[in-house]
Amino acid sequence: MSKNILVTGVSQGLGLEIARAILSAGWTVYGVSRRLSPEFEALQTAHPERVKFFAFDLSDVAGVQSLLFKDFVGLDTPLHGFVNNAAAAYDDLVSNLDADRLEAMYRVNVFAPMMATRQVIRNMLLHGVGGSIVHISSISAHTGYKGLAMYASTKGALEAFSKNTSREWGERDIRSNCVVAGFMETAMTASLDEAQRAKIHRRTSLRRATSPASVAASVVFLLGSGATSITGQNVFVDSGVI
Repeated sequence: MSKNILVTGVSQGLGLEIARAILSAGWTVYGVSRRLSPEFEALQTAHPERVKFFAFDLSDVAGVQSLLFKDFVGLDTPLHGFVNNAAAAYDDLVSNLDADRLEAMYRVNVFAPMMATRQVIRNMLLHGVGGSIVHISSISAHTGYKGLAMYASTKGALEAFSKNTSREWGERDIRSNCVVAGFMETAMTASLDEAQRAKIHRRTSLRRATSPASVAASVVFLLGSGATSITGQNVFVDSGVI
């Protein structure tokens, strides 16, 4: 069965890997990012019928309904899945917490995904679709890392939101899960030096960074027919931190 999957943060890193995995499953990607990267544009060229793109800044919470869903997805397009991958990072010590930067991060990491989830559920109800919602969470919400308290709090909020969404809408065959990703080599972590990376790797059972391809494969599994009995869960893909 062909599926339409909405994915945020598709221009690079994990989002790009997820888009590739979705295409490999034979499904259509409705990709959202602030900008169109050359890598995602290449996917469009290779799969013109199955790759859509919309440039949108998720800090515009009010525009989620009017722009992202009305202008891009549209009422006639049934959504079978939503992958909330986009995230902003605000790393600092709690003693240095800045309220404006905290609120800006929450707009992207929590408020916009919540509004998007609302619209995805409405779309699924409109089309009579039983679908799958997957939020990308972080291992930092479960084990402490210096400087990540504010970022981790956004992921903890998403996990609680996902669990309760699964309870509300399970009877309509709408599932919600989180993939709790470990430390990955992405643009968000590029500022770390080798000593910091090695220290993080030593905290894992596998003694290495989490593979984005492994995270993406787990997301596709949760979107597919093999996971129809899985909802309200946190699926850890973290190289064995927990």
